[in-house]
Formats: sequence, structure tokens, C-alpha cells
Amino acid sequence: MAAPNIRRTPLERAEYAIIVSTLLFLVVLTVQPLLNLLAISLSDPSEVAGMSGLTVLPNGFSTDVWSLLLNNPAVLRGVVNSIFITLVSSFLGVVLTALMAWALSRPGLPGRRVIFVLMLVTIVFDPGIIPDYLVNKRLGLLDSYWSVILFKLVNAWYLIILIRFFEEVPKELLEASELDGANPFQIFWYVALPLAKSALATIALFYFVFHWNEFFRAMIYLNDQSKWPLQVVLRQFVVEGDKLAMVGVDNSNNYTGASQINIRALKAGMILLTIVPILAIYPLILKFFTKGTMSGALKG
Repeated sequence: MAAPNIRRTPLERAEYAIIVSTLLFLVVLTVQPLLNLLAISLSDPSEVAGMSGLTVLPNGFSTDVWSLLLNNPAVLRGVVNSIFITLVSSFLGVVLTALMAWALSRPGLPGRRVIFVLMLVTIVFDPGIIPDYLVNKRLGLLDSYWSVILFKLVNAWYLIILIRFFEEVPKELLEASELDGANPFQIFWYVALPLAKSALATIALFYFVFHWNEFFRAMIYLNDQSKWPLQVVLRQFVVEGDKLAMVGVDNSNNYTGASQINIRALKAGMILLTIVPILAIYPLILKFFTKGTMSGALKG
């Protein structure tokens, strides 16, 4: 059956054109820098210096930049470390946030208001780096992955999202589960969590992005370079311009092809390497994102 033709007034057509044009413009603003980085990283090394920031097609073609990056031990270790830290932090963050949110969403929890106020205090007052460093030193977490993994393991903002979601679970459904003999944990596991898939996927994305992009804490607490996540390796190279760390001493002294690679192309490839995992995970849970974000504000 053919869809009926929707007749729009001239004003509605103008509004539709403005909305579509604005969205297309925003897409171009978002995608163009990424295409520029990709074009620079795939261009012939001798052509990179003359490329502008608006170029989206490679000048010539060369995979030297990507071969160098993907065969560099520091980059490979950084990728593995970032994946490990991000996955462990995100998993623990989602689990602990869900457990705490479920408890705080129950009206009968003793001291519920006090705990909720203390949780809100952490949003306004963030501890300084010096007390934080002293606590980690006292706990023996210096130069340990846990000094990065445990940082903001439960985020107060994400906790509020889940609390609001769990508060909207129909009481009749919980009461029916109790009558069927389910204990509190079974109600949480078999009733509440399946209903909260969209919210859990949303905060999982938030945690993933946060921990993947975290570099400052790792830079301070991880002295062993073999434990550095990719973001710290990126900072060392892109911000400090340490080309030697990427190319290697032997290649630099022998003036091989690797040493002739333009540092701008190396930076472009390195930046893309840190962005690709985030871009890859978004489509997987995009269908949950809007629903999960709005669930704490809508009733129904």
C-alpha cells in the first residue's frame, strides 16, 4: 500500500528545508576534519607539506604511516592497555552503578536521603589532585592499572539516570514478583535489569568514552611506559612532537623511508587511531542512546 502524500504549506516546506540544510551543514563540519586526517595519513610523504586543512582526498597514496604506527611496539602496547583499562573500568562502573542505583531507588532503604545528598556533594566538590595522590600512595596503587581503573568508578550523573529509571519500574510488577517468591536480588536481576537495557547501554557508552579518553591520571600515576594507555602515547608524540618515539633511533640514524615520513602525517594517523574505537562502538548502541538518556525524564 502506497504511503499517502503529505501536503505541506509553503512555511512548512521552508522549515523542513532549513532543518535539513542545517543538519547537512553540521554533518559536513563533523566529517570533514576526519576525512582531512585520513587524507593526510594516506598521502605520499612528499605531498603532505603542501596539503591544506580542507583537503579530503589523498595526494598520491602511501600506507607508510599506518605501517609504521601499527608496527610500533609503544602504539600496540598503548592500544592493548587502553582496551584493558576501558573495558574493565566500564564493566565495573556499569555493575556498581546499577547496584547502587537500584538500592537508592527503593523507598525503604535506611538513610536513603543522606546517601543521596552525599552522592550529590561529589558533583559539586571534586577532590584535589594532591589528596587523591596521597590516598593512592597510601593504598599502594601507584604505577598500577587500578589507580586509573578505580577513578570515578561510579559517576554521580550516570547514577541519577539509573535511579530515575528504576523508580519508574511499575510497582505492580515488583509486587507480582514478590508474590511468586522472588527474593530482592532475583527481582533486580530478572525484572529490573531487563527493563533497564536502554539506560545501561547509554551509561556504558558514557563510561567507555570517559575512560578511553582519560590520559591525565595515567600520565601522573603510571610511571612504567609499558603500562601507558594510547592517549598518553598520543600526547607524548602529538603534543610534545617526539617523532623519535614513533620512528625509532635506528631508522632516524639510517635515514630510511620511515624517517622521511612527515610528522604531520604521523600525527594525523595517530589521532585517527585513537578516534576509530569510539566511532566503531557508537553504531552498536546508538538505538539505545536516545531512549536511555530520556528515560529518567519521561513517565510512561
